[in-house]
Amino acid sequence: MAADTDTPGAEVLGPDRLELGEGIRWTDRGIVLVDILQGRLLTTAESAGAPLRELVRLPVPLGAVAPVAGAPGHWIAAAGTGVCLIASDGSTRWLDRPEADAVPPLRMNDGTADPSGRFWAGSMAYDADEGRGSLHRVDHDGTVTRVLDGITVPNGPAFTADGRTMYLADSARGVIRRYPVDPVTAALGTPETFVTVDDGSPDGMVVDAQGAVWVAVWGTGTVRRHLPDGRLDRVLRLPARQPAGVCLRGDLLHITTARVGLAEPGPYDGAVFTVRVDVPGRPADSYRHRDHLPSPRESS
Repeated sequence: MAADTDTPGAEVLGPDRLELGEGIRWTDRGIVLVDILQGRLLTTAESAGAPLRELVRLPVPLGAVAPVAGAPGHWIAAAGTGVCLIASDGSTRWLDRPEADAVPPLRMNDGTADPSGRFWAGSMAYDADEGRGSLHRVDHDGTVTRVLDGITVPNGPAFTADGRTMYLADSARGVIRRYPVDPVTAALGTPETFVTVDDGSPDGMVVDAQGAVWVAVWGTGTVRRHLPDGRLDRVLRLPARQPAGVCLRGDLLHITTARVGLAEPGPYDGAVFTVRVDVPGRPADSYRHRDHLPSPRESS
């Protein structure tokens, strides 16, 4: 079956042009996203066309966040060399910094919570050294465990609604793998190749209500929908070369893009887009911490 390729009437959400816009999520607190290298957590404005609103700025790269259940204004974040909790006042408490001693340096990249309330986050080398990245899992007690290594640039992960399947992209290698997930222990089973991308790099992903996977494909100006069997179903073309993150807010697909690495960015490189699609998605999952968040919190 040939993919439906079109150039939709994509709307630009506002005037912002991000350096490395990723980690976009539809949460119970609205749409949030990050500008990774600037350490900024942002949310969409209430009025159409208004600038993004900054919630937090960290002094380290900020890869992605998930809301903390039962703690309004609190987030768990893949940031710097590890994982931290961000309080409503912007202060942080570090759960662990598993990449703190890496030489050459590593940083955290994309991350998300799963339907069971755990948080998963990838790490990578700043210069994308082959095989130096990892995937980490944060359990309900705040323990951070390295569960996969040998990845170059991990993006995603993205989970099916039942939490039994995880999609993880290794962007530098152009491959998305599908892992079975044990619903009780969160142990990962043997992966299979879901999609191989030959003309760009698979980046951020989201799973829709039919189990299809939307993928931002860096370097191609496209976002692609793959059916659960991997077949390419639809291609959306954007006036920006580096799509990096996607989320679904109902039937609205939101897309972040990036200007980083472009010698001559175009007028829409780094913009945030929204496109209406046929199949909706669901809100991002929250991280569920077993205990009350400790106080006082240590500053970053």
